[in-house]
Amino acid sequence: MDPHTLGIIGIAALFFLLLIGMPIGFSLAFVGFWGISFMTDISVALPTLVKSFYGTFTTYSFTVIPLFVIMGEFATASGLSQGIYTVADKWLRRLPGGLGIATIGACSGFAAICGSSVATAATLGRVALPEMKKYEYDTQLATGTVAAGGTLGFLIPPSIGFVVYGILTEQSIGKLLIAGFLPGFLLALAFCVIIVIWVMIKPSAAPQNPERVPFLEKMASLLTVWELIAVFCLVMGGIYLGFFTPNEAGALGAFFLFVITLAKKKMTWNSLVDALKATTRVSVMIFMILAGAYIFTYFMALTMIPMKLSMWLVQMDLSPYFILFIILVGYVFLGCFLDATSMMVLTLPVIFPTILELGFNPIWFGVISVLMMEAGLITPPLGLNIFVISGVAGVPMGEVYKGTIVFLLAIFLVVFLITIFPQIALFLPGVMN
Repeated sequence: MDPHTLGIIGIAALFFLLLIGMPIGFSLAFVGFWGISFMTDISVALPTLVKSFYGTFTTYSFTVIPLFVIMGEFATASGLSQGIYTVADKWLRRLPGGLGIATIGACSGFAAICGSSVATAATLGRVALPEMKKYEYDTQLATGTVAAGGTLGFLIPPSIGFVVYGILTEQSIGKLLIAGFLPGFLLALAFCVIIVIWVMIKPSAAPQNPERVPFLEKMASLLTVWELIAVFCLVMGGIYLGFFTPNEAGALGAFFLFVITLAKKKMTWNSLVDALKATTRVSVMIFMILAGAYIFTYFMALTMIPMKLSMWLVQMDLSPYFILFIILVGYVFLGCFLDATSMMVLTLPVIFPTILELGFNPIWFGVISVLMMEAGLITPPLGLNIFVISGVAGVPMGEVYKGTIVFLLAIFLVVFLITIFPQIALFLPGVMN
């Protein structure tokens, strides 16, 4: 059979398996294995299968994934998430939609030690939603704010999204993590602006909180989260200054958060076991997806589809930015059905060669692609953050979707700004040691 035809059949089979509910990692491995078998021989496919799984689960550089995940678990167990929200509330509650803005601020702070969007949304949802309900915030505004704020966990370093992108594209994970800092800050600011505009248009959506907080109390509140500030400076500062690799920084961050949790007397045997179970579950899921992706990528390389598609797009008389626009629209569409990590492993083997051929910076595109993955987290019908917030808040998913639509506009705006001004993403990595 013609390799191109077999490749197209393989892609169709992959989407069919995903449609009937087979996990993404197994789907990728299944299609890739049989595709390689048909194109070569099963004696080639079997070693490829074994090498991919063994290599993924034993590669030292991949240990950064469980280390970043367990940082978030320890931060939750220590109560730092509650402290972050309390500090943000004291400083921002007097602004229009102050509790919503405080939630975005708290999501940004928690994302700086977590790395997972779903974990950020779930953790801050349990803290922020009862408070906003207490002050009679509009349900759509409250749930939409937490769902959108949770996406910052995929962008603000340390980010699992950048780690996966770096692994799949063989780019510097350290530079990718640093590249997400300014875009993450810009996106958080855009979310806050949307909340203010929402409340200005509809004042009843966020009743004014009459309580004033003395300035000295505000300053004192910062001392309650000094551990968070210290860990963030240690992890990201060490990576930026070249003192640590991402793996070493993750290990140090996890160790210090473990010690902090012990010092706060929040580390029980049950909480430790729960943290380790959650870390294992998330890490194994990501490793399975990566292992399957390697097998599927090898199959795609044999079919020559990525190379042919890249050459075809480059040879077309189209602007590189128009082709980029088509790719980003495709991400929005895929975001309606797939989670962020799945989108990466499915698309990057095909799209990344094209991005390089078009002359785009791979670190810059990493930021762009992660932003679009964030959009997928709050895009119907599959947006994972929507499911999380719907469950935490006990409200219909339709209400949450209505609340997140305007925040999607903020993500698209930030993507546009980074496309026009690439240095927003490239400045900090450019001056790294």
